Amino acid sequence: MGSELYQLSPVARAVFDQADELLGFSLSDLCFNGPERKLTDTVNQQPALFVTSIATLRAMETNGWAKSPTYVAGHSLGEISALVAAGSICFADGLQLVRWRGELMKAASEREPGGMAAILALDVAIVRDICRQAMQTTGQPVQVANDNCPGQVVISGDSEALATAVALTKEAGARKVVELPITIASHSELMASATPEFVAIVEATDIKVPQIPVIGNVSAKPLATPDDIRIELKAQLTAPVAWADSMRYLIAHGVDTVVEVGSGDVLQGLMKRIDRKVERLSFRIENVK
Repeated sequence: MGSELYQLSPVARAVFDQADELLGFSLSDLCFNGPERKLTDTVNQQPALFVTSIATLRAMETNGWAKSPTYVAGHSLGEISALVAAGSICFADGLQLVRWRGELMKAASEREPGGMAAILALDVAIVRDICRQAMQTTGQPVQVANDNCPGQVVISGDSEALATAVALTKEAGARKVVELPITIASHSELMASATPEFVAIVEATDIKVPQIPVIGNVSAKPLATPDDIRIELKAQLTAPVAWADSMRYLIAHGVDTVVEVGSGDVLQGLMKRIDRKVERLSFRIENVK
């Protein structure tokens, strides 16, 4: 991940090199060469995705792609990348945040393991109601974690409650249910034990007024002040990602083109389901000059 970008773009290379120095180990080597099992450990995966996103952004800027965006937004972890892109958090502080985020979430999952599942072709309101039923039946937490787009909702929580909710979604007519091969119940109550320490880290982070409006995951509205951003980041570990509503906010405010920054094109696919009239672009390695 990111190896070609590292080779071709001096500014991207500088981002990876800075991350290696700040972390005290070669994250870049892990990104480029693996092993995959170590890279996908959330304590490494979260910094790897963040660093690759910022390296891509810097390459875009030097190649004429980042031309005064009207808004920025990031999905879940990507919200921290968006805050760096908006000039609200510096790269070094953003890297520290995502590293701590990964470590605290992993520790929380070891204390209270759970899981996540993607539900396809059911309305989010139906899925929320099913989660409430599953919680009443089991006495354990499960909730909507990501409202990604029409027909794609991710749920997260305790394993027993999750299994009950999955069975109910199938009975309700879900076209497909994909149980994710993880034990971290992101954006659920099972992350609550990670929140106090993460809140302290967020409070200690230097956060400035964003130079570009950042659409928050939790509120699906612009985060205009450092206080707004702190409230958002503190809530993010246990609150759902309102991605569909975030994108609808952009569309309602005149956005007709979106550019995905990072290592894939997942967000373009989600936007296609939200409003296929919106033009969807991403920066490719062949765009590096």
